[in-house]
Amino acid sequence: MAARTEPGPQEDAAEFADVAELSYEDARDELTAIVAQLEGGQLPLEEGMRLWRRGEALAAHCTAWLDGAQRQISESGSASAPS
Repeated sequence: MAARTEPGPQEDAAEFADVAELSYEDARDELTAIVAQLEGGQLPLEEGMRLWRRGEALAAHCTAWLDGAQRQISESGSASAPS
């Protein structure tokens, strides 16, 4: 039987392309649901690994969204500061 290889970053990006379209709140809520499923420990290994990878994509999306919001706040604050 041939060994199955893990998907690389390009496969993950294609598999989870829809994550980029999610709002922060939708991504966070889905990530929370995935964590609950994984913590339940009742998933088959392959499904657990797929959910883990999707969770990673969701977490990265949320982090990027929050980093962008922080950058906007910082830029707004520095723009309104007296010279």
